[in-house]
Amino acid sequence: MSELTQRELESYLWGAATLLRGLIDASDYKQYIFPLLFFKRLSDVWDEDYQDALDETGDEGYANATANDRFVIPEGAHWNDVRAAPRDVGRALLSAFLAIEAANPERLQGVFGNANWTDKAQMPDSTLKNLIEHFSKHDLTLAAVPEDELGNGYEYLIKKFADDSGHTAQEFYTNRSLVHLMAQMLEPQPGESIYDPTCGTGGMLISCLAEVKRRGGDIRTTGLFGQELITITAAIARMNLVIHGVDDFHIASGNTLAMPAFVQGDRLRTFDVVLANPPYSIKKWNRGAWEQDTWGRNFLGTPPQGRADYAFFQHILSSMHPKTGRCAILFPHGVLFRNEEAEMRRRLVESDRVECVLGLGPGLFYNSPMEACVVICRSQKPKARKGRILFIDAVAEIARERAQSFLRPEHQARILSTYHAFADDPGFAAVADVADVLAADGNLSIARYVKRPKGAVAGGATLAATWAAFDEDGRDFWTGMDELVDMLDGLTPAEDADV
Repeated sequence: MSELTQRELESYLWGAATLLRGLIDASDYKQYIFPLLFFKRLSDVWDEDYQDALDETGDEGYANATANDRFVIPEGAHWNDVRAAPRDVGRALLSAFLAIEAANPERLQGVFGNANWTDKAQMPDSTLKNLIEHFSKHDLTLAAVPEDELGNGYEYLIKKFADDSGHTAQEFYTNRSLVHLMAQMLEPQPGESIYDPTCGTGGMLISCLAEVKRRGGDIRTTGLFGQELITITAAIARMNLVIHGVDDFHIASGNTLAMPAFVQGDRLRTFDVVLANPPYSIKKWNRGAWEQDTWGRNFLGTPPQGRADYAFFQHILSSMHPKTGRCAILFPHGVLFRNEEAEMRRRLVESDRVECVLGLGPGLFYNSPMEACVVICRSQKPKARKGRILFIDAVAEIARERAQSFLRPEHQARILSTYHAFADDPGFAAVADVADVLAADGNLSIARYVKRPKGAVAGGATLAATWAAFDEDGRDFWTGMDELVDMLDGLTPAEDADV
C-alpha cells in the first residue's frame, strides 16, 4: 500500500469540499467534510488493526477484539455499510455516527457534530454518494497516511475552509507559526496538564504536545484540556486530537466565562500550561454575573461591557497552577494600554505575574490587519525575574506571502533567544522594573520601554505599516478601525508629535 504524499493528501481532501460548491455556504463545509473524513479514518484504521491481528493469529475473534481496543465500530456502522446504502444515505450516516459515539462515550461523544444529514433538500443522496465515493478513492490507514501527515492535512483543510468562507475565523484558526512560538516559550513538559479555554479546533493543544515530543518527552503522560463555545468547532477539536493520535484529552462545549467546564468542588481546576487566543473584545457577555463571579475570577476587577478581554485574562490567571502555572495569551495591543482597563492592569502588574510582553507585527490575527501581542505570565517567576518584566518589540520579525503573515523559523529563533536571555537588546528588547511600570500607572505599551525608530507608535508598529495592512486586508473594517483608535489613544505626547 503506497503512502500518500502531503500534496496528494491535500488535493484529495480539498477535492471533497469542491463537491459542495454551490450547494451550501462555504462556512458550512466543515460540518460535512470533517465528519466524513473522520468516519473514513476510523473505519480504515479499524480494518487495519483487524487485518494485522488476523494475519498474525488467524483468529477472527481475537482480530475483532484487537481492532476494538483502539475504538469500537459496532456492526452495521462501518464506512462500507454506509457506502452500500442504496437510498437515505444521510439517515444511514447519522445512524452510524450515533452508534459509534454510543460505543465510545469517553473519547468520541459528540465528535461527529450536529449537521442535518437527513435534509435531502440541502444534501441529497446523490451528493452524499459522490462525497462517499470520493473519500473511498484512498485508504486512510496509518500505513498509508501516518498520524502526523493526516494531522497536517487536517490543519490544511481548517485553513482552507477559513479562507474559502470569506469570514473572519479567529475562533477557528490561529496562525500556526505563532502558536508554535508560544508553545516553545512555555516549554510544556511530560506529565503536565495543558489547557486552552477558547480552544477552537485544538491547534494550540496539539502544538504543545508536538513541543513535548520534539524535546524528547513522553506525550502519553501529558493531559490536554479545552473548552469551546461553538459546538461543531468543539467536535472538530475532538476529531483533530484523535487524528493526531492523542488519547488523553478532554474537550468540553460551552461558554467559558459563564460556565467553566473544568472545576474541582467549589474551585476552578488549575493547569500547568495555559495557551489561549480569546475572542477579541466581545460585547455580548454577562457582566453582571462577573461582578459576583462564583469562582472568584474577578480579583482584578470587572471589565467594561464592550470589552471582555480582561474577563478571559482573569479566567486564565485563575486557571494556572499556583506553583507551576504559566500562560501565553494572544491579544490585540489595546489590552496593554487602554484607559478603561487601567485599574485592572495596575493590579495585574502589582501581582508580579507578568513575565514578558511580546509585540508582533500586523496580520497575525486570521483575516484581520490588527497587530498581535503575546502576554506571558507565571504564577511564580524564577527568582532572577521577580519584580521585572521583559518587553520585546518584534514588529519587524514577520514575513508576508500571498496576503498572509507568518513567522519564519529565524524570526521565532530570535524572539525565543531574547526571551531566554531576559536582557536589554537596544531597539528590540528591554527589561523594566515592576516599580517603574507602576510609576507609569501600569501601562504596558511596549513603546514606553523599548526605544523605537521615529514614527513608531504604541505596541511597536509604525502607523504606515498598520495602515498598509489595514488597506490590504481590511475585510474586518470596523474591527481594524477599533484597534487603530486604541493605538492612537495610547500614544504618549512625544509619540503623538512624531505622528
